[in-house]
Amino acid sequence: MSTLPKTGLDALLTPEESVLLLIDHQPYQFANLHSHEPALVANNVIGLAKAAKGYGVPTILTTVMEERGGNLIQPLRDVFPDQKPINRSWINTWEDQRVVDAVKATGRNKLVIAGLWTEICVAMPALQASGEGFQVYAVTDASGGVSTEAHEMAVQRMVQAGIVPITWMAVTGEWQRDWARTDAIKPEDQLAALGHTGATGIVTAWEFQLLNTPVPDTAEA
Repeated sequence: MSTLPKTGLDALLTPEESVLLLIDHQPYQFANLHSHEPALVANNVIGLAKAAKGYGVPTILTTVMEERGGNLIQPLRDVFPDQKPINRSWINTWEDQRVVDAVKATGRNKLVIAGLWTEICVAMPALQASGEGFQVYAVTDASGGVSTEAHEMAVQRMVQAGIVPITWMAVTGEWQRDWARTDAIKPEDQLAALGHTGATGIVTAWEFQLLNTPVPDTAEA
C-alpha cells in the first residue's frame, strides 16, 4: 500500500514526479457513458493530455479491444500523434504487463489515472497500483461511468483505499504551482490547454494573445 501524504507540500503533484495513464477513451466506452455529459469528459481529457504534454509528464495511452471498440478519440490521438496506444484484452489495465512496464520505465511514483469507465477501468488499476506502492490520483472529471451511481461508488471505493480524487484543472494547477514559472511549460502549450478550461481559461488565453505577452517571467515577478 502506498504511503501517500495527505497534507503538506508533498501531497501536491509536480510534473517531475507524475506519470499520466489514460485508459480507453474510445467510442465504445463513450456510448454508454451516463455519469457525465460525454462531450465534457472528452474536453477534459483532451485538456489534461495537452497539459501533460506541455509540462513534460510522460503519458501512456491504452485501449481495450480496439478492433471492436474503436480507436481512441481523434483529438486525443492528435495530442500524441507518434504514440501507438497499448491495446489490451485485460479489463484491468494493471494486469497487462506492458502497461505496468511502461509506467515503471518512467521512474515516476505519482500515478495520475483517467479512464472510461470509472467503476472498472479506473478503479481496478488504481486499486492494484496503489497496493504495489504507487501514489495514485484519479481524475474524476476526465473519467466517467455507466451511471452516476456507478461513478460515485467507484470514487468512494478508491477514496477508502487511499487513492486521491482530483479534477483535471486541479492537476494542472498543481503542475504549474506559480504563474510566474516559465520553466514548467511553454506559453503556447499553456494556451492550448487553457482553451479547454471554460470561460476563465478562454478569457485568459485571449488576454495573453491580445497583449502578445506570455506568462510573466520569474525574474519580473
